[in-house]
Amino acid sequence: MTSSVMYAYLRSMSPPAHAFAPLYIPVTNIPSSGVQIRLEFLEVFSFADIEASHLITLDDLPDLSIIQSKLRPENTKWILVDHNALQGHLGKIYSSRVGGAIDHHDEEEKVPKDTDPEPRMVVKTGSCTSLVTEYCRDAWDQLSETSTHSGAAHGQGDSLSDDSVLVKLWDAQVAQLGLASILMDTANLQSKDKTTEHDIKAVEYLEAKIMTCPQLSVSFDRNSFFERIDSAKKDIGGLKLQDILRKDYKQWDKGGQKLGISSVVKSIEFMQKKASDETNTQSPGQAFLEAMRKFRIDRDLDLYAVMTTSKSSEGEFQRELFVWAFNDEAISAATKFAECASEELGLEDWHGSDGNILEHSRDGQWRKAWWQRKVQHSRKRVGPLLREAMN
Repeated sequence: MTSSVMYAYLRSMSPPAHAFAPLYIPVTNIPSSGVQIRLEFLEVFSFADIEASHLITLDDLPDLSIIQSKLRPENTKWILVDHNALQGHLGKIYSSRVGGAIDHHDEEEKVPKDTDPEPRMVVKTGSCTSLVTEYCRDAWDQLSETSTHSGAAHGQGDSLSDDSVLVKLWDAQVAQLGLASILMDTANLQSKDKTTEHDIKAVEYLEAKIMTCPQLSVSFDRNSFFERIDSAKKDIGGLKLQDILRKDYKQWDKGGQKLGISSVVKSIEFMQKKASDETNTQSPGQAFLEAMRKFRIDRDLDLYAVMTTSKSSEGEFQRELFVWAFNDEAISAATKFAECASEELGLEDWHGSDGNILEHSRDGQWRKAWWQRKVQHSRKRVGPLLREAMN
């Protein structure tokens, strides 16, 4: 969301000479209800004077049955941010109209090599927003300088000084939007496995934008800013388990099979208790499995994985991984993944505090849970490993 909003704003304010259109429209590739459960984004938007209702989501596009006639592919051009392959229904209709990408995931070779005048930037970084900041930096600086000295800052202000203050405020608001994303993706630049020079330089640049704004610079503190967003992200206790599973969910189509991965900021045992509390009739383990099954059925998935992050009783960061395959082809992929990725991910058989395990291999299905001891590997690595096993 932050990558698309930032890119669309800066490019619309300063479009390239041969742009497909002068207005860039950020589309959030989830329904509007998906925005409301992402409390960290609602928190971030408050810093940028954005409301959730301002976003354009899938609910704002024409119905899928008529979208192709209402929004004809030849009348569109799509720039992908934070992914480099257009998925789902939009991908089926508009994949041939993709004309650029800024992304930090594994290259999927779905974007044309020549995308001029739009970027084709697929580089490993902690945050995609760092790449958006890097790519738009020169245009952003020129825009800020031109707006200030021309007195054209939205037609407001009675003097050049007023215009300058307003431009700095706008810059600082956009900078906070981008900064929040980078800090969340890199654990406040403390993750040695994720943080790159791209992220560090982007944070320095965005913080400089904030510090030039008199209204915000006095009270700004990076650590406090990060902690506020991080707390909002982890505040999922009030959500239903189905919402927790879709809060940070991604899906891929691979060779006719559908793979879905949910990332959750709580442990499997937290989800088991949540599921049991919601049903009030089943054991935690059984209630959890029923919730996983419902999530899978609603999305017609062949292979479903849940990745968790949490803290141990000793305060150590830890990961768990749960994989469930629902047909023979998916079982073949899941068992291949378990064999090939075990060493790289540091997979160890999982058991709860009660000693119970999550393992099943009959009735045409296969499921298993592990501790993922090599915690540096997030979904950016687990996703490609699962997709490779599906080949």
